[in-house]
Amino acid sequence: MVLTGSIASGTGLSHCKADGQKQVTLSFLRMSPSLSSQTRYIDIAIVGGGVAGLWTLNQLRSLGYSAALFEHNALGSSQTIASQGMIHGGVKYALSGIWGGSSESIAAMPEIWRQCLAGRGVIDLRATHVLSKDLVFWSTEFVGSRLSTLLASKLLQGRIRKLSAADYPTPLQSPHFVGQVYSMSDPVLDIPSLLSNLRAHAIEAIFTIDWNTASLAKIDRQVHLEIANSTIVPQRLLLTAGEGNQALLARLGSAVPRMQRRPLQQVMIKHEYRGLLYGHCIGAGSVPRLSISSHVDHSDNPIWYLGGELASASGDESATTLIERARREIQETFPWINFGRSEWATVKIDRAEPAQTGFKRPEQAYVAAIDGVDNGLVAWPTKLSLTPALANDICDRLTRDGIFPKYPQPLSPLQQLPKPSIATPCWDAKRKWTG
Repeated sequence: MVLTGSIASGTGLSHCKADGQKQVTLSFLRMSPSLSSQTRYIDIAIVGGGVAGLWTLNQLRSLGYSAALFEHNALGSSQTIASQGMIHGGVKYALSGIWGGSSESIAAMPEIWRQCLAGRGVIDLRATHVLSKDLVFWSTEFVGSRLSTLLASKLLQGRIRKLSAADYPTPLQSPHFVGQVYSMSDPVLDIPSLLSNLRAHAIEAIFTIDWNTASLAKIDRQVHLEIANSTIVPQRLLLTAGEGNQALLARLGSAVPRMQRRPLQQVMIKHEYRGLLYGHCIGAGSVPRLSISSHVDHSDNPIWYLGGELASASGDESATTLIERARREIQETFPWINFGRSEWATVKIDRAEPAQTGFKRPEQAYVAAIDGVDNGLVAWPTKLSLTPALANDICDRLTRDGIFPKYPQPLSPLQQLPKPSIATPCWDAKRKWTG
């Protein structure tokens, strides 16, 4: 039996976005009980090459597991490459005044990332480009007292410091700025650099998969991978395909776990102003009014990438309407800055997550067994910062299931397969810019 369909983008499946619709065929073959004579055994087969799959691949290999990752598109396509790169510790989730599950589960993450960036963690990320060692939080005079109350709480003492005017980031160094600025040692990473770093450590175990010729095969309740004229039999098949997990689960006949999509539409400004800014503008709501990160495109044009409430509340809004609103937000927030000639564009993203009651935002990374499959796991990190937590949860799950390193790493038949490239940053991808 062969099933075909349009598969969600960015994580081992297809690249289906408005920038260029493309459809692939994903085949699932019902096999006879006997395996091919070209059967190869491996500890873990990972489908999906975003940051979750790449980090987990590296961590598993460091623990002695034979593991291979398969990606249909470029590594990091869709959700990972669209990230602002902020490794935050949850403070922005405490803006409601409640230090809840989201904040507590994520609070330890920046230090884990910092250890890796220094070469002292479970994965050596010293080759990753750090855009900024700190995130700033700033407010206008109207909400300054609320920000002070939050950031001075005992739960945050020692994690944040109030800046003097001389230490403000360049865009806030204006006599017209009236407010308060705080700095927190949460790093901001260049995402293409992070993907390249993770890829380099495990390049011999990362492969491009063409679903027109490859397939997943289910024998009873065990899933195998048919690729390169071989049957790859893993102790565990791990799906880290982001939004693509839903299509894979459905085609495996699994309704559980369920997935939800929370739409997001971020705004990019290409301009001539060279001031750098990484942080959150605190407004009256329970999420930042604006989250801003600074980048440069392939022609060295400065880019400001805008998230926060502006992006979260506009997933289904037209690009034209959102850009007009973003113009007003930037003008109101930075009336003293001359950005010079500017162009604007938006990036639509579906945040793929395990389904939650009431469509709430998940508070933790997530890994679970696939219903109807004995050797399958599915995982979502839910946010970039929680990637190390997800990898730890996966390793703990393998240990509880009695899955330990068993097979040698080399899979010689796969070495003929091409290697996936790194996804193109959003500001360098082909898209319509508005002046």
